[in-house]
Amino acid sequence: MSTRSALLTFLLVVPLFAIGIWIGQNINPLPIDASTNASVYDELFRVLFSIGSILFLGFVGLLTYSLFKFRRKPEDKGDGLAIEDNLPLEILWTAIPTIVILFVGLYSYDIYDRMGGMQSLEHAGHNHESMVSKERIWGGIGSGSIGSTKESLNKELFIEVTAMQFAFLFHYPKGDIISGELHVPVGQPISMRMESKDVIHAFWVPEFRIKQDVIPGQPTILNFTPTKAGKYPIICAELCGPYHGGMRSTVVVEEQKEYENWFEKNSKTPITKT
Repeated sequence: MSTRSALLTFLLVVPLFAIGIWIGQNINPLPIDASTNASVYDELFRVLFSIGSILFLGFVGLLTYSLFKFRRKPEDKGDGLAIEDNLPLEILWTAIPTIVILFVGLYSYDIYDRMGGMQSLEHAGHNHESMVSKERIWGGIGSGSIGSTKESLNKELFIEVTAMQFAFLFHYPKGDIISGELHVPVGQPISMRMESKDVIHAFWVPEFRIKQDVIPGQPTILNFTPTKAGKYPIICAELCGPYHGGMRSTVVVEEQKEYENWFEKNSKTPITKT
């Protein structure tokens, strides 16, 4: 490659990277973030969006340039050049994707770990300690490092989630409440033990940036902490049958006093304040 070509390539690549990074950092197509997991997940999304923007703009630009630069001239009736290989180019286009994939893989692992995916899975709801200690939990998001102090873990709200065709049911062991909506107080750690009664479902709240499969006979755990009051959709993200698209519910994140009023109104057992 000549010095002129190298300089021209450098002058084109630098703005390409700058524009791609700017797009990834400043354009956010995601819904609002409403849990402690969201800000951590969004870090990974911005990195992936930046990489995707750079690749998209680079390939589109290169393709557009090639369409004009190397198009066949009207008077050209011959065959193209017989190019068999280009070792430096092959090394380059093998090395760059390898580096990108390794980086994304390691960074994704770090994000998953910070969200609690590599932490121990625990869920010890009301009067269920002995049963849960012997039960095999298959996967999920545990009590991760996001605000998981010993004090916050002791304040966890334990909820049992049952998925079936085509609904979610939420059982609050403390209070013995069964609800078709998930009510949680803002700022309080939530620990959900989830199991399906029929086929594989998935519990997904886009605003929380969390999704976890709900599997028959194989309990999974999902821990999160809501940060913004409001109503957010719960969506089944696993094809579970003909009415899969209608399997939805709502998570209602309320201020503490509003949640306590809802809890006392629906509780079947006397509430003793500690």
